[in-house]
Amino acid sequence: MRVAQAESRPVSALSGDTRAGFFYALGAYLLWGFLPLYLKLLEDIDAFEVMAHRAFWSLPVAGVVLWLIGRTGDVLPTLKSPKKLAILFITATIISSNWTIYVWAISVGRTIEAALGYYINPLITVAMGAAFLGERFTRAQLIALALAALAVVLLTVRGGSLPWVSLTLAISFAAYGFLRKTVDVGPSQGFLVEVMLLAPFALAFIIWREASGQGAFFESAGYTALLLGCGPVTAAPLILYAFGVKGLRLSTIGLMQYIAPTLIFLTGLLVFREPFSFWQAVAFAMIWAALVIYTWSALRKPS
Repeated sequence: MRVAQAESRPVSALSGDTRAGFFYALGAYLLWGFLPLYLKLLEDIDAFEVMAHRAFWSLPVAGVVLWLIGRTGDVLPTLKSPKKLAILFITATIISSNWTIYVWAISVGRTIEAALGYYINPLITVAMGAAFLGERFTRAQLIALALAALAVVLLTVRGGSLPWVSLTLAISFAAYGFLRKTVDVGPSQGFLVEVMLLAPFALAFIIWREASGQGAFFESAGYTALLLGCGPVTAAPLILYAFGVKGLRLSTIGLMQYIAPTLIFLTGLLVFREPFSFWQAVAFAMIWAALVIYTWSALRKPS
């Protein structure tokens, strides 16, 4: 299988990284960045139903990919470990909540807020490292976190309410990443187990929606195709990212992680024509400045 024997020649512009790793990661971030365009087609469907289809139809995709790369045997030890299953059940619950809020945000015209959440995410991850792992903040990290906090305060004061969509997406995704690192299981194998745990609940919800006459799966051929497609558009970037991160330095991943929220932001602003106030622009500028400081600090560290 070509995926398992990925080309490992260094990319000339990214010494220490591999060409395959770069393009796998780039593909993942581009798919995540353009995902709102797909989800917007489902805006008339309840967000919980879309999430259920994302979880259920991701299962066969993840299973086929794992079978193609010959790693299905790695799943069985995880299924036999109550501790690993318990943590993966928690991470599955967290990521499904993240998916639901994200789908809802796109459907109600809050794409820009969702983008802000994924910009804040790296800073939340740093804060979690300090809170739970005893990691010390560098001066640059403290400045970046302070700027981000001020931006949230500004949005709260000028908007009249806490930017909960952004914060919930940022915190949930950071918590998901933090907990997944505590489980000794590969990214693709872990994702398969997560959707295996979610699938029974997702299927039960889908059946209930259809039985009650509220489901959209059989409403039209277009909706059927789009909901079936939720599996590949959910699983594909996660699997590409899992392969990509193996062939890239952390500093490269740190820079590339801003591709997706930038595309999401531009989609909300230029394609969906969502309102973007002066104070939102100021807050975004503060977040971007914080990320520049944070990234500059990370790049100064030896790889």
